[in-house]
Amino acid sequence: MTVRPIVRAGDPVLARVAAPVADPAAADVARLVADMVDTLDTVGAAGIAAPQIGVSRRVVIYFVPPHRVTDRPDDGPIDMTVLVNPEVAPLGDEKRTDWDGCLSLPGLRGLVPRWERVRVVASDLDGKRTERVVGGAHARIVQHEVDHLDGRLYPSLMTDPASLAYLDELVAAGRIPARIPVRPRDHVGGALARRLAAL
Repeated sequence: MTVRPIVRAGDPVLARVAAPVADPAAADVARLVADMVDTLDTVGAAGIAAPQIGVSRRVVIYFVPPHRVTDRPDDGPIDMTVLVNPEVAPLGDEKRTDWDGCLSLPGLRGLVPRWERVRVVASDLDGKRTERVVGGAHARIVQHEVDHLDGRLYPSLMTDPASLAYLDELVAAGRIPARIPVRPRDHVGGALARRLAAL
């Protein structure tokens, strides 16, 4: 489909609450997702929300690569997943503080506390509403992307603003490991691959 420019912090679209999608199974939603996959593939990241390509609609795509998986409950690798009109609710009181990065804040990282386990309810591109419980890195990625739909960027969630730093400086100081490149298109399979191939 189309690779779109990634909107950066400061653009008003990133501060708005995104509009609900009336029909998740509509062809224009599938085309939007195809553009999001193409855009994500050019930058080699694990997830993106529609507002990050300038579209204020409640659509997120993400995957969890094996190297991001933790040993915490309900975590594990997952192929490219589409969440339309997602709702996320914490399970329990446990939070974990870890590094967040964002395509709309290129080159930066910050320490952000996030819920360890969450319940996610969302529609797919067939309009089917499903519920799942996710934890660890999976929960962290979902929360980050869904925040974009509510007009939030991760610096607003940081408890210590002084932790905001450039990725290359953090890697050079040995505070975080170097970024492992990923190929998002390699994680598009099954029904999603068939749906996008039919466009």
